Parts: sequence; C-alpha cells; structure tokens
Amino acid sequence: MQIPIFPLQVVLFPGASLPLHIFEPRYRKMVQDCEQRSIDFGVAYADADGLAVTGCCAKLVKVLERYDDGRLDILTRGDRRFQIKSLDETEPYLQADVEFMDDDNDPAPRSLRQSALALHFEAMQHLGHEANELPHLQLDRPISFLLANALPLPLQAQQGLLCTESDRQRTEMLVQIYDELLPQLRMQNADRQSGTSRLVH
Repeated sequence: MQIPIFPLQVVLFPGASLPLHIFEPRYRKMVQDCEQRSIDFGVAYADADGLAVTGCCAKLVKVLERYDDGRLDILTRGDRRFQIKSLDETEPYLQADVEFMDDDNDPAPRSLRQSALALHFEAMQHLGHEANELPHLQLDRPISFLLANALPLPLQAQQGLLCTESDRQRTEMLVQIYDELLPQLRMQNADRQSGTSRLVH
C-alpha cells in the first residue's frame, strides 16, 4: 500500500496524540489529499542520518484551525505501524510503498505490566509529571506504547521501542529503562530534599 510520508524529528506511537502545525505548501497539499481520499499519512522519524524505515500512521482526528494563508493546525492520532519498502517522489511530498506491522503473539503477562506501571509511576513522580497522563489504561491489554509515549526518552530509544514487534519484549525493555533511570532519579530527589532541609534549618 502506498501512503504519504511526513518526515519529522518525532517518534509517533500507536494510540498517541500528535498535534501538528502544517505550514509548508507541500504538506498542506498532503493533508488536503489525505482528507479528500480519506487516508492516513505516515510519520517517519528523520534526522541527519536519514529516514527511519519503521514509522507509524497518523490518523487525522480533527482540523483545529484553518488560517487565511492556508496554514493548518491539526490533531492526529497514531494508528498502525509500517515499514517502508520503497519511496516515491512523484508528488511534491514524499510517498512510500509500505508493509504494515503487527505485534507477534507474545503479549506481556499481567504481572510484567503491573511491574512496569509501578516503575513508571515512580519515575513520573520523580520527574514531576502528572501520574494520570495515561488515557484508557487497562492492564488486560498491552500498555507498552502508552508508557513509552508518556516517558521522556531520547528519540533513538523511542524508535527502538517502535520497531519492536513483541509486546512482552517491549515491556521488558521499558522495565530495564526504568531500572537504569530510577536510581539516578531517586538520588537527585534525595539531594533536592536534603538541600531543602538544610535551608529550612
């Protein structure tokens, strides 16, 4: 299947919301074509090294604002993942023949999801983030993409999670990330509290 591709320095996860300000004429045309054809466009992470092979479809949820000069504010939501097989540059915007990806039949057990979620809440607390930024969370379903989207990670780490085709493996990768991150966060938090205590006394 061929879809439009929007290269961005962003990793979009399935189920994640992504607001976009569309200002370049080629991408304004891309959004217009997607509206007319009722199709999604693909978001693929791009950096100085090039375009990632694995991306995620962005479903147009709502046009938030249409400006007189043609610019758009839109809200999209991540949907199916894909792998780029070939590129097509016949349109002003990039297009690609893609193959859609699904997870294998190895879901994370509920106990692993519970462990990951507990570690996630602790990490978010140390980082000063709201713990309720996880919509539609149900432990009897995969939660790894929800957690990955809420956790501030380097883009390369996010891309690695996006490429992983096993919910169990992705959840195990997140637990490992939390296990490496939390000791640093706990130490930083203890240092801040110690400094506050000294100031109070």
